[in-house]
Amino acid sequence: MTRSTRERIIDEALRLFAERGYAATSVAEIEAASGLSPGAGGLYRHFKSKYEVLAAAIHEHAARTRSQVAVSLAELDELESRTDLEGRLAHLCRSGLAKVREESELTRVFFRDLSQFPELVAVVQEGLLQPMFDAIVSWFKTQPEYSQADVDWTGVAVVLGGSVVHYRLFQETVGTSPGHAEKEQFVAGWVRLAMGLLPAHAPVS
Repeated sequence: MTRSTRERIIDEALRLFAERGYAATSVAEIEAASGLSPGAGGLYRHFKSKYEVLAAAIHEHAARTRSQVAVSLAELDELESRTDLEGRLAHLCRSGLAKVREESELTRVFFRDLSQFPELVAVVQEGLLQPMFDAIVSWFKTQPEYSQADVDWTGVAVVLGGSVVHYRLFQETVGTSPGHAEKEQFVAGWVRLAMGLLPAHAPVS
C-alpha cells in the first residue's frame, strides 16, 4: 500500500530520530528522507514543527497498539477451542515479543530523547505499555484453567510482561539475548512459569 506524504514523514522521522537522536536530526533531513525537497518547507505543509512530527508518531503508535491488542486477544479467544493451554500461552508470549520488536525504533527514541518531553512519556506509558499489561491480566482472567487460581493477576502481568519487554530490550542494547537464551528457550521458560500458576489439580485442556 502506498504511504501518504504524512505517513512517510512520520516513518522516516522516527527512523532518523532512532538512528541519530531527536536533536541531531534536522527538518531538512526528514524532508529528504521522505522524498521531499530538503529545506523547501514541505514538512510544514503537514506539521507545524519537528516536535509535532515526533508527537504524531508516538500517538499513532499508541493508537495502533490498542488495535493490535484487541486483535491479539480475539485471536487467542479463537484459539481456546482448538489449542491447549501451553499452546495459547506460547502464542501470547510470541505476540508480545513481536510487538516489542516492532517498536524498536520508538524504544530507542524513548530512552534517548523522551525524558525532555514528559507529556510524550505519558503517552508511551498509557498508550503502549499499559495496554500490553492490561491485555495479559484480561487474558488470564478469562482462561477457564485459571478460574480457580488465587492469583494477583496485575502483579503477575508485571512480571511476565516485563520479562518479555526486557528480553527484547536486552537484545537491542547489548546485541545478544539475556543469558544467551534463544527465543524458543525464552518462550518455553515463560510458558512453564505461567503453567505454574495453575491451581492444584486444575484440568489442563
